[in-house]
Amino acid sequence: MRPPRHWAVIAAAGGGKRMGADLPKQYLVVAGRPVIAHAVGRVAGHPRVSGAVVVLARDDVLWDAVELGPVPRPRRATGGAERCHSVLSGLETLAGEAAEDDWVLVHDAARPCVRREDIDRLMDELAGHPVGGLLGLPARDTLKRAAPDGSVRETVARAGLWHALTPQMFRFGLLRRALRVAVGGGLLVTDEAQAMELAGHVPRLVEGSPDNLKVTTPRDLALAEVFLRAQEAAK
Repeated sequence: MRPPRHWAVIAAAGGGKRMGADLPKQYLVVAGRPVIAHAVGRVAGHPRVSGAVVVLARDDVLWDAVELGPVPRPRRATGGAERCHSVLSGLETLAGEAAEDDWVLVHDAARPCVRREDIDRLMDELAGHPVGGLLGLPARDTLKRAAPDGSVRETVARAGLWHALTPQMFRFGLLRRALRVAVGGGLLVTDEAQAMELAGHVPRLVEGSPDNLKVTTPRDLALAEVFLRAQEAAK
């Protein structure tokens, strides 16, 4: 029996309204390349990934002009109203090729700085896991729950709390079924781990790196530039 293969789905259908830019945030340039080019290169270009799908907005006219260099060009799928719809679309695109027990890594196109060693750790630590898991960061700061007016409602104990990152890596068949059930029931899960939890599975957390940030605001774009330059200089 062949070992499970790894596939990738890159979610890139969002508009990034909080960025306040003329282009969707995944097409803004950081360290000389569009954000999405970095993200796709880090995940779809990983040597242990057999194939990838990039999920784009129906009216996306920018993707075809993105240069990926030596990275094999992912197949294209059409996204939906929310992230969960888009990821499910990507999984359905892989359905004819990925086996039920294969792994699929779901990554945000707006996370250009994910490190290869973190992807390796995710793959290695979850290799024998029946379900899968995700990269994350243990919460280190004091956490506050805010009221709608911005005042502090309470202090939240940070023990056991993690920030969820991507990639999130799960067994292909289990994740597709979990997302089908969530979407079919009108549940707008915010990440793949939540869909798996609702299906009764227990994902595992694998610690990632603090520089795996999600570009959401102009400040994030500047910080991503710093991180990418530092990573390149450290090679």
